[in-house]
Amino acid sequence: MHGSRWWQRGVIYQIYPRSFMDSNGDGVGDLRGIRSRLEYLSWLGVDAIWISPIYPSPMADFGYDVSDYCGIDPRFGTLDEFDALVRDAHGMGLRVILDYVPNHTSDRHPWFLESRASRESDKRGWYIWRDPAPGGGPPTNWLSEFGGSAWEWDAATGQYYYHAYLKEQPDLNWRSPAVRDAMHEVLRFWLDRGVDGFRVDTIHHLIKDGELRDNPPNPSYRPGMPPHRRLLRLYTTDRPEVHEAVAGMRRVLDGYDDRVLIGEAYLPFDRLMAYYGQDLSGMHLPFNFHLIGAPWNAQAIAEIVREYEAALPPGAWPNWVLGNHDKPRIMSRVGAAQARVAAMLLLTLRGTPTLYYGDEIGMSDVPIAPEQVQDTFEKNVPGLGVGRDPERTPMQWDGGAGGGFTTGAPWLPLGSDLARTNVEVQRADPGSILSLYRALLALRRAEPALSIGRHAPLAAGPDLLAYAREHAGRRLLVALNLTSRPRRLELPGGVLGGRVLLATGLDRTGELLGAVVDLRADEGVIAEVASAQG
Repeated sequence: MHGSRWWQRGVIYQIYPRSFMDSNGDGVGDLRGIRSRLEYLSWLGVDAIWISPIYPSPMADFGYDVSDYCGIDPRFGTLDEFDALVRDAHGMGLRVILDYVPNHTSDRHPWFLESRASRESDKRGWYIWRDPAPGGGPPTNWLSEFGGSAWEWDAATGQYYYHAYLKEQPDLNWRSPAVRDAMHEVLRFWLDRGVDGFRVDTIHHLIKDGELRDNPPNPSYRPGMPPHRRLLRLYTTDRPEVHEAVAGMRRVLDGYDDRVLIGEAYLPFDRLMAYYGQDLSGMHLPFNFHLIGAPWNAQAIAEIVREYEAALPPGAWPNWVLGNHDKPRIMSRVGAAQARVAAMLLLTLRGTPTLYYGDEIGMSDVPIAPEQVQDTFEKNVPGLGVGRDPERTPMQWDGGAGGGFTTGAPWLPLGSDLARTNVEVQRADPGSILSLYRALLALRRAEPALSIGRHAPLAAGPDLLAYAREHAGRRLLVALNLTSRPRRLELPGGVLGGRVLLATGLDRTGELLGAVVDLRADEGVIAEVASAQG
């Protein structure tokens, strides 16, 4: 696989640290817990772990309100334990990616405390302070993602500060060279400790309109949507100047060997592509979330793949995501039968896949009773179904009382399916979804066609998704039945049939195929195929 980078060949596994493994019985996951499960991740066959925020934080937004960018929150452990985790991971061939939260700090970060101390403070310009509107009230109509105005009044200094999220999360002013320099030093701090890259939080929010223009109303808004959707975020996200800030981060990473920069931005393809940067000088991988919201049918998914592949700038590397800590789990979206097909889709499309912890054992969203709600978003706008607790519940390691996650009371409840949806049971079951994920990861690693090969869509009718992956003369067929009825795929002319390498039921390996592939309900297959040309 000469010429490809580890982050192009590899598979990333997202760990939500509060929920992965608790080593001390306090009900919250920690770094020692993650270290204790590295053997499992190595066995599973992933290449990198991305750890959601572990920095010191008051936890108003579970670590996305950072009060010290160069430390570890005591709930999670110490810097020494982090160093040991990186050392152990590297020893097993696993890379470590950290979350980087550049858009906002905690309101308890020393920078903000200094900024709000006085209008004359040296750090006043590190945040976005503005006078009230001429008639009083907030300077603009900008809304917080979590409900209410995005402006918070500070009586002591007589100005408002801007916060895209909670009032406890004031936005940094990335137009300030001092802010950029300080935040670049944060990157270097972790890179010097051996971190292999960063997932950059909410990158499209980084720069706000310099003229402070009001956002226009959203003609698509309907009652029942989250309140911030009332306006189009024209002047608060995806401003043209953001790409200069991204390029600055990339220059820092380029000073180190073989690191990766991944960006979080929920954007249409045409706008997402700009985050690769001019001449690919921006993000290595601007996250492609389009499968998360896709209608689960073959035609819709084929169109997404086609549009995405067509939109990529020359030389840009694709990536795919099925789930994360902010969105309902794939199992809950498509059901148990199609979750296997989804696994095969994610791990055979061209580009870097990111797995969300627990998806490999088929974890689903766990219902959260009102008195159990932890997520501030749900607390701010209750009843709209925006809460993110259901997809953040603890990893289910075994069927015991704490699910093998904790000896104490877990911070969020475990699933009612714990007895069968856990690593211990599924690791011993050769037909489990965990066994399928492991087989897919092993096949992907063994077959360059699946990791770095060319992607060629195949005509397959309305219910099937089919494509070829090709590398160095080797051609693999992927055929996915996205319905609960048997379907038949006629192979294109010139294909002489082949042999099944893997099926979602883990029961057809080695089966010979002719010019027609019969797919059972909710089934996917990967096959090596030969063509008449050789």
